[in-house]
Amino acid sequence: MTQLHFFKSPKAWLYALWKFSRPHTVIGTSLSVWGLFAIAWASTPELSGVGLLPPPLWAWLACLGGNVYIVGLNQIEDIAIDRINKPHLPLASGEFSRRQGFRIVAFCGALAIAVALSQGPFLLATVGISLLIGTAYSLPPIRLKRFPFWASFCILAVRGAVVNLGLYLHYGDRFNLGLAVPARVWALTLFILVFSFAIAIFKDIPDIEGDRRYNITTFTVQLGQKAVFDLARWVLTLCYGGLILAGPLLNQVNGWFLSLTHLAAIALFWFLSWRVVWPGRSTGMSYPDFYQFIWKLFFVEYLLFPLACWL
Repeated sequence: MTQLHFFKSPKAWLYALWKFSRPHTVIGTSLSVWGLFAIAWASTPELSGVGLLPPPLWAWLACLGGNVYIVGLNQIEDIAIDRINKPHLPLASGEFSRRQGFRIVAFCGALAIAVALSQGPFLLATVGISLLIGTAYSLPPIRLKRFPFWASFCILAVRGAVVNLGLYLHYGDRFNLGLAVPARVWALTLFILVFSFAIAIFKDIPDIEGDRRYNITTFTVQLGQKAVFDLARWVLTLCYGGLILAGPLLNQVNGWFLSLTHLAAIALFWFLSWRVVWPGRSTGMSYPDFYQFIWKLFFVEYLLFPLACWL
């Protein structure tokens, strides 16, 4: 297959790099970095100790580097599987060679660690733990993605606990806000933990053919696509229901705004979930479009929650 070269076709190379970085994860990472910054800033608008812009910008750069390392390493190890499940990805399609993939991953991992080292212990711990979990998820001989529980654990641990708590502690340290994690951040962390578990099982539903062929034992392979889809719907409903009930009880948050916006979000989710096309149904919403909608709900969370803190 034709290999792209940066100096001959920079636009095509950059587009392949964008696909390699898995754009929905880049957007999610970016929103989490800036959303946690907005939550920290809401409690003390007059931030002290460090200039306003550099810490979130450096945290953003470090986390983006870590993001590309994690998703890129997964693609390097899954080339054969992705040729079945996701043939559009650059390594599976041949746009990037395996060696090019390794170079990008190595550069981004080194960049993430170098930036985090310069920004303090909490960002270093956030990035370092994320990279370790991401490596264990994809790389043999551990390769935790082979096991349904551990595969889900890796995703929810990084997206839920490590990123939210680590970034808030980083901002608290850099802006002299103290290291106590407030209830609103714990609430966000718990919400994202459960949401990330739902994403983890939603993610594997369309990949059953390749996963089964290469002995990746996901919940979908074990239980079937429709059963896992129904399970994931109820997990996400539990996630939203908890925050709808807890919203008015949280301090320093506009609880009613939080509850009403999440009630609207879960109602829209259920409406669209009933329209997903399955065998025997010829019209409706495609599963890829529905999965992207779930990621949009994830993105919106890092807009709604900071806004509720500011209100």
